[in-house]
Amino acid sequence: MDRPRVLVVDDDSDIGELMRDALSRWGYDVTLAANGREAVALISHQIFDAALVDIWMPEMDGLQVLDEIKRHDPALEVVMMTGNPMVETAVQALKSGAYDYLIKPLNLDELAHLMQQVLEKRFLSREVHSLRSRLAEHLVVKDLVGSSSAMTRVKEVIAKVADSDSPVLIEGESGTGKELVAAAIHRQSGRAKGPFVPVNCSAIPADLMESEFFGHVRGAFSGAVADALGLFRSAHGGTLFLDEIAELSPALQAKLLRVLQEKEIRPVGSTKTHTVSVRVIAATNKDLEAVVQSGSFRQDLFYRLNVVRILVPPLRERRSDIPALLAYFLRRFNERFRRDVKGIAPDAMAALAAYDFPGNVRELENLLERAFALGARDEIERTNLPDLTARSDAPVAAADADTLPTLDQAERDLIARALARFRNDKEQAARALGLTVRTLYRRIKKFSLI
Repeated sequence: MDRPRVLVVDDDSDIGELMRDALSRWGYDVTLAANGREAVALISHQIFDAALVDIWMPEMDGLQVLDEIKRHDPALEVVMMTGNPMVETAVQALKSGAYDYLIKPLNLDELAHLMQQVLEKRFLSREVHSLRSRLAEHLVVKDLVGSSSAMTRVKEVIAKVADSDSPVLIEGESGTGKELVAAAIHRQSGRAKGPFVPVNCSAIPADLMESEFFGHVRGAFSGAVADALGLFRSAHGGTLFLDEIAELSPALQAKLLRVLQEKEIRPVGSTKTHTVSVRVIAATNKDLEAVVQSGSFRQDLFYRLNVVRILVPPLRERRSDIPALLAYFLRRFNERFRRDVKGIAPDAMAALAAYDFPGNVRELENLLERAFALGARDEIERTNLPDLTARSDAPVAAADADTLPTLDQAERDLIARALARFRNDKEQAARALGLTVRTLYRRIKKFSLI
């Protein structure tokens, strides 16, 4: 593995150079940012192992930088630095997710010791993740990545409903992470020590559905050579996650309604009933109310499942979460492929920011996995994303099929689309493009976009 990567953010160039020299001698790969805006631009398309951030900086102070870092990359450990220590500021920094803080003038021995602690924590986190993967746990702890207002609302609802035993209906497009939402509810509930059993209703053959859900006794049908518990009894004491609930047959819908009402099941071929304690969380990528209106789904079952409703937003409606998702997936794939991909090239980031992701988070994950599989090494470049087609905000004039735009034309088009998307907000556009605001202004002037 390459040297640990550290971002140093300080508007005092002398202190920045001093820290670069010291950290480089200790074996770190150091990147300097002269202000908060430059730091935010860097973390929007690169991943670091740690960051050292000065609190008192003009325009954008260290606490604002800390918030942006945690929004883009929650796993990044941040150490704050200040020459004017105030208890309130230190407490606020720690509450906002800072690992620790240092007082200026810096004691290099203290800095070296603290950096060792930070990197040891990162190493142990990776080891825990690796061990979980090797032990093939069915429910590896995964975070719902993102701090957009849409995802914040989802997390707030999860926190409120987790401790109840009420059924939950999760709606959202394919690939938005409905199973992660269900798993998060389970982990935060009183059933967390019980099993979490996910099942895709559309993947079970119609003639086996009843047996799969409620189990069977030996000899109940041809091939039933032994008793089977079924999904409900397997999930006893825990949570049963029914994905693609709209695909259930009418007959099974009636049986599921009875289980929800009576809290008991009867295996196929048996005369004996079994009491079950299971929380049911259902999910669908369809408008279930419309399916009810069409007569394909029982209205009474819909009301029984729809006690709490959570709508998971598509990725195109929470684009501000893309940098955090990229950092999360880059770390995962670096561990899996034993690489040290450091980030996303600006042109690749711009293309990702302009794309609509019809397959949502799952598509983003697959794009990055394919880039790793195709050999991405130092950073993900635009050429590593051959299947990515940028969405155009406006109709494009027909062109000769053999004519390619020049690099300047392509860059001008990306900048124009970013400005249009963020309603001429230069800071948001620069962040999406992986540029500093100063660089964006130079490009705008170069291409006469003002």
